[in-house]
Amino acid sequence: MNFLERIIYLLQQYGMSYLKGAGTTLLIAIVSTAIGCIIGFLVGIVQTIPVDKKKDSAAKRGLLGFVKILLRAYVEVFRGTPMIVQAVFIYYGMSQVFHIQLGMWESAFLIVSINTGAYMAESVRGGIISVDPGQMEGAKAIGMTHVQAMSNVILPQAFRNIMPQIGNNLIINIKDTSVLSVISIVDLFFVHKSVAGALYTYFESATIVMLIYLTMTLVTSRLLNFWEKKMDGDDNYELVDVMDIGDQLRKKGGR
Repeated sequence: MNFLERIIYLLQQYGMSYLKGAGTTLLIAIVSTAIGCIIGFLVGIVQTIPVDKKKDSAAKRGLLGFVKILLRAYVEVFRGTPMIVQAVFIYYGMSQVFHIQLGMWESAFLIVSINTGAYMAESVRGGIISVDPGQMEGAKAIGMTHVQAMSNVILPQAFRNIMPQIGNNLIINIKDTSVLSVISIVDLFFVHKSVAGALYTYFESATIVMLIYLTMTLVTSRLLNFWEKKMDGDDNYELVDVMDIGDQLRKKGGR
């Protein structure tokens, strides 16, 4: 058989296995990215909590400083080490050292989620800092607390700023879940290794897997771009006069 015939043969024999592996890859990537975004938002928000030496007590400042140090250590450790090493450490090391036995699926979601959370934490922190400080000052000037100002004014703007990074992390996770084969997660890359090892069709199987990964990332990228455009809204905006000021001025002008 020539190269194309071998690819067709692999698709006929193992097509469903490739699709199931792709489904596992997408499931882990999407769920873990969503959880990682939640972790990242929580960590990023805590890292940007201001400290007022005059109003805040020494205990509050000390506790907040300690928490920020822990969160900074978490971000640096998981951004500074490969995910494949994290997978080995959590799945195998946790059971041997701490006697905490996690299943493959629990470990997979945990690994990708906390890894994504570390990257998202810095994106969220940068997104919050990028918002004009006058926005926070204006919100507090009209009586909002820090929590109210963050939830109603700052975070909606920061979320829009970091939307491209959320999409980028999702695309990265679709590809990086391949390292989970080290803990025997039957994702797309695991299927490739199994098929290639059984039939010695490494190049043919790799070609199929590359095309599937490329299709998943391209479709995801297009969907995220569409979502970003929907968030931007229309190019033209209609001014809504909620207080009927225009009608009042016209009535006064007609007198």
